[in-house]
Amino acid sequence: MHRTRTITADVPAGPRMAQDPMELVPELAEVSAALFKATGNRSVPRTTISLLQLRAGQIVGNTYLTVLHTGMLRKAGESEERITAVASWQDAPYFSGAERAALALVEAVLRPSAGGERVSDELYAEVAGHYDAKALATLMIAIGQVNFFVPIALIAKPLPGRSFTDPWN
Repeated sequence: MHRTRTITADVPAGPRMAQDPMELVPELAEVSAALFKATGNRSVPRTTISLLQLRAGQIVGNTYLTVLHTGMLRKAGESEERITAVASWQDAPYFSGAERAALALVEAVLRPSAGGERVSDELYAEVAGHYDAKALATLMIAIGQVNFFVPIALIAKPLPGRSFTDPWN
């Protein structure tokens, strides 16, 4: 029987899944490291990657991912205005054209499109106008990286505010 938690009910303070998925499937650590290495190839600023990954966490509605990427942006020295404005980036004056293109790309990938194709030729051309081929591939990997971890975040529910390597302690 499915029970729906009321909006005013307390959210459990611990992870839903008792064991760390990386302990259960140790190969996950290798995949995680490879994805992090691929997105860290310096073709796209790490800040831009964190901005788009924060937006992905917001779109899928996951506290663990939004807290994780907010923390990464703070550690990188980003202002509270920029971090907070990611949720409403379309009308915020804090982002460069390249950052806006990356944010538009992650939104297009993660949100259904009434018109059919999520990433239009126009959006692709706009993004490609800001990023060379390697950087564009890196953006695709960065979106794939956060999406790789979305099921873990939504199903296992690691503790928000903990590093990805330590969410079960």
